[in-house]
Formats: sequence, C-alpha cells, structure tokens
Amino acid sequence: MNDWTLPPYKFDDKDPSKRGQGQSPGAPQQPHDPWASEPPLKDPFKLSDSAPPPRSPPPPSPPPPPEEPFRADLKHHAAKKKARKWGWIWGTLLVSFLIGVLAVGGGAAYVWFKYLKDTPQLPSRSALFAVNRAPGIRFEDRNGQVIATRGPRYGQRITVDSVPNYVSLAFLAAEDRRFYKHGAIDAQGIARAAWVNWRGGRTKQGASTLTQQLAKGLFLTPDRVVKRKLQEMLLAYKLEQVLSKDEILELYLNRIYFGAGTYGVDGASQTYFGKPASQLTLSESALLASLPKAPSRLALTNDMERALARSRLILANMRKEGWITAEQESRALDDTPRLSPMALQDEGDYGWVLDYATTEAVKIAGQNAPDLVVRLTIDPVLQRDGAEVVRQTMAIETTRSGASQAALLSLSADGAIRAMVGGTGYGESPFNRAVQAKRQPGSTFKPFIYAAAVEKGVLPTDIRVDEPVKFGDWSPENYSGGYRGPMTVEQALITSTNTVAVKLGKEAGGAAIGDLVRRFGITSLPPVPDLSVSLGSYEVNLLQLTSGFQVFQQGGVRLEPYVIESITTQDGRGLFQHAPPAAERRVYDIGHASIMVKMMKKVVSEGTAKRAAFGRPAAGKTGTSQNWRDAWFVGFTPDYVTGVWVGNDDEKPMNKVVGGDIPASIWRRFMMTAHQTLAVRDFAWLLPDPAPQTEPDPRNGYYETLSAEFARAASELDAAAKAAETLQPSTPPGQPPPDQLPY
Repeated sequence: MNDWTLPPYKFDDKDPSKRGQGQSPGAPQQPHDPWASEPPLKDPFKLSDSAPPPRSPPPPSPPPPPEEPFRADLKHHAAKKKARKWGWIWGTLLVSFLIGVLAVGGGAAYVWFKYLKDTPQLPSRSALFAVNRAPGIRFEDRNGQVIATRGPRYGQRITVDSVPNYVSLAFLAAEDRRFYKHGAIDAQGIARAAWVNWRGGRTKQGASTLTQQLAKGLFLTPDRVVKRKLQEMLLAYKLEQVLSKDEILELYLNRIYFGAGTYGVDGASQTYFGKPASQLTLSESALLASLPKAPSRLALTNDMERALARSRLILANMRKEGWITAEQESRALDDTPRLSPMALQDEGDYGWVLDYATTEAVKIAGQNAPDLVVRLTIDPVLQRDGAEVVRQTMAIETTRSGASQAALLSLSADGAIRAMVGGTGYGESPFNRAVQAKRQPGSTFKPFIYAAAVEKGVLPTDIRVDEPVKFGDWSPENYSGGYRGPMTVEQALITSTNTVAVKLGKEAGGAAIGDLVRRFGITSLPPVPDLSVSLGSYEVNLLQLTSGFQVFQQGGVRLEPYVIESITTQDGRGLFQHAPPAAERRVYDIGHASIMVKMMKKVVSEGTAKRAAFGRPAAGKTGTSQNWRDAWFVGFTPDYVTGVWVGNDDEKPMNKVVGGDIPASIWRRFMMTAHQTLAVRDFAWLLPDPAPQTEPDPRNGYYETLSAEFARAASELDAAAKAAETLQPSTPPGQPPPDQLPY
C-alpha cells in the first residue's frame, strides 16, 4: 500500500550524473530509504584501483566575465545616435554651403549696387573711336577776331600697320609688356605689384593693363577710388569681349591723352614734332610713349627733361624684351627729339578765359560735337588792359604789401564777361583765381546783409548804436577799434562798422540772408548761415560775388553772367546763340535796390573806397578778410560791374592790405580805360528816398487839446502882464529894468 504521505522522488536538476541511476535489473529490489546517505559514485574512466594518483590539476583560469543579457533596445539606440551624428555633420555642411552661397551672392549684390550699377555702357564697335571725343575749338573775341585755336587735337586715325612697328612696341614697353599674354586683367602683374608695394611700404608700382587704361581714359574719371577701379576692370573685360588685341591697341593709340590738349599718336606727333605718326623715329616714339603716365606733368612743353628720362627707361625695356637691338637703342639715345614751333605757342593773357570758355562750350555743344567756332564776349582791349594793370600793380606793390597774386573780373550791363584775369601771369600759373578760388569776402559781403535788413523795413536814416556786442562767445569788434555810439544805418555802411552790420544781420535772420544771396546768384552759402556771415566769413569766388553786385546795378534784376556769344560748326552750321531772357528776372525790389545803391555811392565818394573814385557816378564796397588774408573791392557804374581780389594762394597774411588800398587802385585804373569812350551818366532808375512811415499816436488828440489850453492860458497871462505895465509908473532914469535886477 502506497504511502501517499511521502513526497514523490525527483531528480536534482543540478546534478545530471544522478539521473537514471539505480540497481541492476536482476538484483532484488530493496526498499529505498530516502534518508540514507548515497554511496560514492564510481568513476567510469578509472581503469583500476591501483592506478597512480592523478596529477595535481592546473591552476584554475579566471572565470569568464558574466555575459550581459541581449538588449535589442540598446542596439536600436546606438544606431539612432550614429545616424543623428552623421545627420548633424551633413546638415552643418549643407547650412555652411548655403551660407557661403548667400554670402557670395550678397557680396556680389552689394558690390554691384554700390560700385558697378552705374558703370557706363559700351557703345557699338563703330562708335568707340568717337565716344567722348571732345571737339576742337577756334575762339574769336566779341569783334570776330581769332584769339586762339584750342581743344583736343586728334590728328588722323592710324592703324597698327600704318605706323612703324616700334611705335606700338614703345607703348607696350611703357605700359604693358605682357599685353598679348593676359586677358583684360593681369593677375600675375597684380601679384607682382602687390609684392613690390608691400616690400616698399608704399605704392610704387601699378598693375593696370593697357585695356584698363583705355577703359579709364574713354569712360571714367581719374579718381583713385575703389569704385573707379572696379568699374575699370568691368569695362576692360567688356572691351576684350568685343575687340581683338590689335583693335584694342589701335583704339588706345588713337585716343590716349598726351598733354597740351592733344589726343592720339598722330595728334601728338603733329603737335610736338610737326609731322604725321608714320614718320616718327624710334627716339620720338619712346618720348611720346613716356607721356600717358602723367600727361599734364610730363607734357613736353612743361617738363622735357623728365619725359626724356622716362623715354630712356622705355628704350631699355624694349631692348630687354628683344624688340630692338643694342645698336638701335644706342642710336635712339643719341637722337634727342626737337619740338616744333607749334608746340611752343603761348596764349598769353587769354589763357584763363579760354580754359573757362572751353568748359562752357563743351557743356553747350556736348562731348561728341564736331569741331567748333566759338565767339566770346571778351573785349580784347579790356582783357589786355586788365591783365596789364594787374601785372604792373602787383610788380610794384608785392614787396610792400606782402601780396603775390590778384584777380579781376568785369561784366557789362547785360551780364557779358568782358575781361577775366585769373592771376599775374597765365604762363606762371594757369590757376584761375577769378573762378576757381574761393575766399572769404570780408566786409565786401555787407551789402547783402544790409539788403536783407532793408527788405525787413530798415531805412538808411534809422539809428543803430555802435557799441560792444556779444552773441554767445562771439564778440565782434570794429576794424579800427573803438566805438562811435549812435549812427545812421547809412553811415555804418559808409564807414564799414562791424557791430552795426552784425546787429542788422541778427535783425534780418540767417534764413532771410541765405534766401537773398541765393536769389542774387551766390550758391556757396548754406541755406541758413550763422551770424558770422554778416562779416563775410563764408567763402565765395570772384565771379559769383561780382555777379551778385550786378543785381544792385540793375535795380534788382538778376542777369546770368556769360562768356559765349555764339557757337557754330566749322562749316557754318549754327548750334547756339545767346539771347537775353524772355522775361525779366526780378529778385529784389527796385525801391530797395535804389536805397542800397545810394548808400554804396557814398562808400565811394566819402567812405572806405575813396581811392576808387574816378569822376563818374560809381558805387561799391571794400572788404578785408580776417588777418588780412584777402582784400577786395567790387564796384559798379551804370555800364560795368568789376570785382578785384588781392592776396596769396597759400592764404598767408598780407601786410595789413585792405580793400580800399590795392584793390581799389586796380579797379580805378581799369574802369578809367573801360569808360574812356563812354558818356558820363548816372543810374537813371534811382527812386526818391522814401519818407519815414509813422503811425499816429492815439494820445495825439489829448496832447493837442492840452497844448491848446496851454496856449490859451499863456495868451491870457501875456495880456494881463501888458495891462499891468500900463498902470505902473515908468522907471526913473538910470534905474535898470525889473528883468535885469540882480535878484
């Protein structure tokens, strides 16, 4: 009977050797005692009991590290991390690429809109030889007599094959020896120039190709700025897209500037050597090739020695390149070119006029006009006399005065420029001080201040006090020092009293003064000048100042000064004829102008400009700038308005020269010549002086009644006194009358 209270037998899973062990089949079954100890197991691999004992076992090897359990989620996480890493790298590269593209595009757009947008357009191939070609001009005076022939001289158009081979090679040796080896821009030349300039610490070498120089000469200004350089490169690239190298060289030889108003190799050859370019020698070719680098400074009429020195370097470059032999170089060095008489022509005292008139003619006729005949307004007698008076006076007065230069400009009553003298000698200095120089006019500017005050209602008879004044930190003083106290406005202008001028400027206001001078044709002042304008602190040129005074001469009418009467082509076709304005351009009231002219007439007759008087009705104003740097006198008669300036180009102070001194003397001598054939006459349009306008005092009636009462009372007292006299006895003889008694 089974004992169900005992647990069933089960094998120990941890000891597989005990699985299936038991008694043999033939052995009697013994009851199994679960609590008895088991006999030791027999080793099945043991041969006998007498076998030698086994060797000692080897030291146990370290247990293998425990194997981590497999985690599918960790494998997936690592894969995702690796994918994110490469995604970030590729994303960064992509973003960097896009940023680079945007930066390059943005930079290109910036360069385009800032520097290249207004780059001139190339004309057609056929028009390149005529683009921006200024005309040649024959100038005549007001009487039709030829003064001079001026303007660019181009000569005949040449080709590379029509002149000796060394002509082209000389220019390549001077400007671009690698011309046929590079494109529009020479990268190798830029690198070389950058290295040389870096080692020298300054700009010693340029890298412009001949094509770039051609583009600059045809289309751009010579300003050394980034914008011009970038535009030059762009235009050079475009030129090389439409022209071959030979065509570019040919265009260069026909259009490059050689100084002295000469363009192109043939024009330069005709001007300097009196022969066509086809007859140039090697030495002459090298000499001409030396000029384009600095055409005005190295012009053969200005500095022949420096031009010759540069031509020797050009010959050396030609020999170094193998373009000429040593023998040819030696012969060229011994053959010094000689200038033709045409190159040495002198325009004399007309130089300043012709410079100014050339600019005006090109404005009217255009850059691409044909050759012109320009009749000027210049009176040859007045031009010659004005230049002579300036030259003679300064030759005498320079030592005493400390002044080295002077300028004169004269306008007739219709605004025509009759004389323009820009200095003591055009050959010594072509700088035109009548037009190009801007200087402080000093007290010569005061008439415009007074004119603005008169517009505000100030009269010549009004009283202003000459006394110390202060406006902020500024305390203007009179030229002679001291103060005169109360004086009329007219007297203040006659004596050029500074304090009163400043007071009037304050009353008129900066905006009113700025508006008035713009109406009078003076454009160099700001719209609202500060109070120092009352003493002429803002710079002006002589032409505008003199033209501004003409408004007074013309009774308030503005006339634009002009120097060109007519322009025709050399075949007689009319292009321009000056005509007076269709309508009167009144910029100032005639009554106010009358007041101003009458006051300025007294400046000449009894004021600071008495040295300018020459026996005719004349008006004007003297002026001296701060520290005696500039001295002026601008005056006018009914026939002429003339301005004179005296000073130094470097603004060095003179020896206390004032406007009533040398400028007034020059003005007087010139005006005597200008009027010697004219009848004496006054300003016919002058009006009577205005009567002071006063408003009746509302208290006048009371005072008039009171005055009548006083008069009546006085008459009654007089009657009573007379009656008392008749009743009193007469005074005894020898007794003094009662009103003479000592008491």
